[in-house]
Amino acid sequence: MLENDVFYGEDQDYTNGVKFIWIPDENSQTPEWALNSARFIPWFPQAGKVQHGYAFGQSMFTPSDITIVDPPEGERPYAGWLYAAIGLASEKNQQLDQVSLMIGVIGPAALAQETQTFVHDVTGSDKPMGWDTQLSNEIGLVISHKHSWRELLSYDLLHNKIDVSPYVGTALGNVFTYANAGFTLRYGKDLPNDYGPPRLQPGMPSGVDFSLNSPHLGWYLFAGVEGRAVVRNIFLDGNSFVDSRSVEKFPFVGDFQFGFVIDWKNIRLSYTHVLRTEEYRTQQVNNDFGALTIGVKF
Repeated sequence: MLENDVFYGEDQDYTNGVKFIWIPDENSQTPEWALNSARFIPWFPQAGKVQHGYAFGQSMFTPSDITIVDPPEGERPYAGWLYAAIGLASEKNQQLDQVSLMIGVIGPAALAQETQTFVHDVTGSDKPMGWDTQLSNEIGLVISHKHSWRELLSYDLLHNKIDVSPYVGTALGNVFTYANAGFTLRYGKDLPNDYGPPRLQPGMPSGVDFSLNSPHLGWYLFAGVEGRAVVRNIFLDGNSFVDSRSVEKFPFVGDFQFGFVIDWKNIRLSYTHVLRTEEYRTQQVNNDFGALTIGVKF
């Protein structure tokens, strides 16, 4: 999965994210630790189908002008986030509960400077000059939960299907702390048993089957809205325990996203375009970016 602001012709703020996700096949035996952990979570349905997943990823954040060695006050700080995640999901009666634990490192150890410098060298883009001002090394931890309702509303329209799937969630940690809510509207043919395409920030490594009901090509268009009440965002607030660069964040942030999904046999291709409201008071432009995901079911 790749998220990048190059889809919008920019190179600033949340500029790049990549994540690799592995979810064991639904027909494989769920390990005892996953079943026991799911039963231990009080709001998980006890009779639900339990899945688990793993992820590894890196995200990077930069100011508006990466050619400046010492970005001026009010610019978003340089920051990298390298992490691993493990997630559990339990589904029953078209409702999905997901819990994930992300642990990683923020700062030079996240290797974001090396990654961006290498990519810009290969592509002939501007060399990023200000990484010496990035956030300091810090262990990052995020625990998140999301509850989704699939097809809460569903209709037939022009020989295809349209449905609405709302969700609510929370995240707690020194990297992100927020509460969020939103919904996804899907319209298409042979809608798969999913809850919309995945996203990175902070993202859930667990999920559900996306195989089609038939071997024919399936597709759908989607649009969604999400609102977040943000208490903590280390990439805006700065390091937790040492002095670092920071900006004054807005407590409420909204996303509008739209895109398409194409499924054929065991392959999925999806693209999501995200329009995000301003996250901090000195932000010069909205941080809009695209997300490209390729999934293969073995």
